[in-house]
Amino acid sequence: MRFITVSLLTLSSSLVDACAKDYIHRKSLEPRELTLAKRAGEFPPVLTDHESVLLNSFDSNTISDWSYYYTHGLHVAGTNKTMAEWTAEKWTEFGVPATLASYHVYLNYPVSHSLSLTLPDGTVWNAELEEDVLPEDDTSSYPNRVPIFHGYSASGEATAEYVYVGRGQQVDFDRLVELGVELDGKIALAKYGGPFRGLKVKNAQDHGMVACVIFTDPGDDGNITEANGHAAYPHGPARHPSSVQRGSVQFLSTYPGDPTTPGYPSKEGSPRADKSPVTPKIPSIPISWPNADKILSTLDGHGSSGEQVNRTGWVGALNVSYSTGPAPGAEIAMSNVMEDVYRPIYDPIGIINGTKGDEVIVIGNHWDAWLIGGAGDPNSGSAVMVELAKAFGKLQETGWKPKRTIVMASWDGEEYGLLGSTEWVEEYVNWLKESTVAYLNIDVAVSGPRPDISATPSLHQIATETMKKVIFPYKGSNNMTLYDWWYAQSEGEVYVLGSGSDYTPFVHNGIASLDMGSSGGPNDPIYHYHSNYDSFHWMETYGDPGFGMHKAMGQYLALLAYHLATDDVIPFDVTNYGKQMAKYLEELKETIATSKVTVDLSRLEAAIGVFNKASAAAAELKAQAEKQGDMNLVNLVNAKFRDFERGFVSQGGLPDREYFKHLIFAPGLDTGYAPTTFPGITEAVEAGNHTLATEFVERTSNAIYVAAGILTP
Repeated sequence: MRFITVSLLTLSSSLVDACAKDYIHRKSLEPRELTLAKRAGEFPPVLTDHESVLLNSFDSNTISDWSYYYTHGLHVAGTNKTMAEWTAEKWTEFGVPATLASYHVYLNYPVSHSLSLTLPDGTVWNAELEEDVLPEDDTSSYPNRVPIFHGYSASGEATAEYVYVGRGQQVDFDRLVELGVELDGKIALAKYGGPFRGLKVKNAQDHGMVACVIFTDPGDDGNITEANGHAAYPHGPARHPSSVQRGSVQFLSTYPGDPTTPGYPSKEGSPRADKSPVTPKIPSIPISWPNADKILSTLDGHGSSGEQVNRTGWVGALNVSYSTGPAPGAEIAMSNVMEDVYRPIYDPIGIINGTKGDEVIVIGNHWDAWLIGGAGDPNSGSAVMVELAKAFGKLQETGWKPKRTIVMASWDGEEYGLLGSTEWVEEYVNWLKESTVAYLNIDVAVSGPRPDISATPSLHQIATETMKKVIFPYKGSNNMTLYDWWYAQSEGEVYVLGSGSDYTPFVHNGIASLDMGSSGGPNDPIYHYHSNYDSFHWMETYGDPGFGMHKAMGQYLALLAYHLATDDVIPFDVTNYGKQMAKYLEELKETIATSKVTVDLSRLEAAIGVFNKASAAAAELKAQAEKQGDMNLVNLVNAKFRDFERGFVSQGGLPDREYFKHLIFAPGLDTGYAPTTFPGITEAVEAGNHTLATEFVERTSNAIYVAAGILTP
């Protein structure tokens, strides 16, 4: 069956006018904890006039309007220039003049696919590879709705016995090899969760497997499941059984961006490199859990059971043994046909010029999605960005001008592999390194009520303090600020940046960055990530009725951007970098202690000590500049704060993935999403490579010395 063609995907948005990650953190928060949380600061928060203008400019009703627009048109990367033009026009209308930046990138789109299971008795069962049309959810029935597929998957056919490989991480494959499970020539069946989906396919390919099938397991849905008595969407908060997670299978931990233009911007006449280092050679498709249940049940009693495998995340919530297989005579036959194209993507870029031309703040969100909807990913953030432009416009009407130029960006092609942001950074990297103070990213602004932030250490303090100025929007919250609510569920932890969203190219060019959003916990309605049911109907019914959380996240982003752009002295806490590096050092020591490698860390410890002295002196200089108001001193401090993080990327990239240059943290080689701290050293230790670990102790220490040298007064 031919599901979709390139000609269909070129339809920009015929229905627009008529009608932004696997989640790592899902901490439980009982309602009673709200009343026990200790409030931080005054309530209601005390605001300046400018802060009041910004916060009062946000309106839940208009955010809902922007969300409705974005969620009722096709916007797979490369398919809807009209939506990019609308974004630029809206920003311009509100006072943030915007134009489109364009890149000519490699993409692929689904043409057809099929999957069948032949049982040992010869019976053939065909999987249902389409999500159900729901009368209650209008966009699920659109004629140009997007079929289930993996972006950048290879075309191909495979018929073979199959093996369940757990979450498909390298350690899962190591365990299968240890158990003597035959992998070569088999098809991999993997569950979502853990590493980035592309690395599941890569690991299967590296072990000689011929195809990969990935499913969503209800065991990852916390307490909100049909098995626990909750009705499935659209009649309740549990997962709809036919939902499927689409997504890219690019090998994200090697490098993001257009696979054919590594390290340079992708233009129509750009030379094209071999894409095979970061895209699969074997086909893959995603499926729903009922399909997986049928396929997994056939493996019961064959190979090692899930209990015998004894691997983290191996066993889910299906009524099967999660055995490895293979089952003699049980074969999967699958076909996946993709069409490769080169076509333009479009980044709306808006600018508010500041009074200091050598200092810039960039704020970004992506607008492409795997489906018609994308109410959470990314259009909760896209709607917030339109409202942010309106708020900045209102503030400009008061006569305000930022000191630092504000660049607003709406990235295209993020879902395939951070294409729009990576290509833009590659084109303007020299200017960005010379001028950019910070990058703020809002991808999935809202997929539930629980905010979280990840940031480079110098931004931790301003990020948490700003939360105290935003009122948490939900009833029964006992007059809490966003900070109170965030602290109650996070215990004050600001997470380390890994990858998986558009902050990545900024971090790895030494630019301070922050990623914000809010998601669900184990007792919140299930978010249908990358499914047709990530829709406006789901959002207004379950995700954020009334769009209050959208408003709060927008207000938070606006205040954070305002202070980074307006405060005389850049509001960084540079001393926090040393505190966080001390924590990373302890984790590294624990890793070494459980390894077969002995590594001398004395030079690294010395470098951190030097950095601590430099950052303390810089903090004193900042206090002096704020007290005296001496502009020469202010400019000196700001230049140091803007530039010091460039030191962490000054020593070249990580082994076999030179794109990732930040030697303090990077996405794990076999995680893709989740971060690894002191990655050059840590991964060399984990690989048992003493020589490489010693080399990266030297290089990481040198990077810290360079950063300290920039900070030193």
